[in-house]
Amino acid sequence: MYIEKNQQIHLSRRPEGMPVADDFELVSMPVADISEGEVLVKNTWMSVDPYMRGRMIDRESYVPPFAVGAVLEGGAIGEVVESNNPAFAVGQKVAHMSGWREYFITTGEDLQALPDSPIPEQAFLGVLGMPGMTAFTGLLKIGELKEGDSVFVSAASGAVGAIVCQIAKLKGCHVVGSVGSDAKADYLKNELGVDAVINYKTTQDLTADLAAACPNGIDVYFENVGGAHLEAALNVMNDHGRIAVCGMIDQYNATTPVPGPANLAQIIIKKLKIQGFIVFEHWDEYPAFVQQMGQWIQEGKVSYRETVYEGIESSPEAFMGLFTGKNTGKMLVKLA
Repeated sequence: MYIEKNQQIHLSRRPEGMPVADDFELVSMPVADISEGEVLVKNTWMSVDPYMRGRMIDRESYVPPFAVGAVLEGGAIGEVVESNNPAFAVGQKVAHMSGWREYFITTGEDLQALPDSPIPEQAFLGVLGMPGMTAFTGLLKIGELKEGDSVFVSAASGAVGAIVCQIAKLKGCHVVGSVGSDAKADYLKNELGVDAVINYKTTQDLTADLAAACPNGIDVYFENVGGAHLEAALNVMNDHGRIAVCGMIDQYNATTPVPGPANLAQIIIKKLKIQGFIVFEHWDEYPAFVQQMGQWIQEGKVSYRETVYEGIESSPEAFMGLFTGKNTGKMLVKLA
């Protein structure tokens, strides 16, 4: 099946500071006929995630940087529309990392067939995908959550943070979240049952507000932001507290080195454990996660929100919106 028009998003240049539209280019390229053993996939949903900003920098990291002038990549859901591979039937829904394009050809080694589920397919990019798995792993395994813990979550209304909040509540914990708007605060309190919410954009003293919201101190901090949030959390942490470091979005668009917290001595004084983690190192536990999270969703114990942009051409705008608080829950682009 020859596809004459296959739109995709290329990285046209490396962003300096906050990404802008000119850092991306919409390109149309044909797709050739498939060969023996190959499949043609049409993408239906794609994910944009904050970690992708780091891949736009030419530096050594846990994953190679994106190449300038080449198509970007990221999590996506697609449908097999043509197959010369007996392992994949036409119409099969698959998850993969070849987003930012409408079609692609593959041998199938990079495809993961979606399980039969009453839950919508795009959830496998959010609550049942990498963000949900990140929340599950970071909180329970890295953060060593215990029933009755006091938990603080930064970026608490995002794709990861909102799931962290709900798992912690399911485990009988006191949960405090930080967000950047009153609407997001209402979502956490009224829909997710979070005990207290701090609007970091309006607070006069993050440490004081956090101490008031956590009168018994913090046992687990799920770190998504860094900067002032980490400094405030260190001030309020209990002895032997655990900090699971998922991300530091506060630094992703910095053009100069960002000063660290001035109170790192609290790590020693309070005997704190701080551990960064990359969820893909724990992916062997993904099937067990899907079973548990799927059960929680179907029982109504976990809910999720999505912020959806339409069309491949809107992908850069959706991605840039991650850094200005445009999303509640998972940021997605619907391609078909």
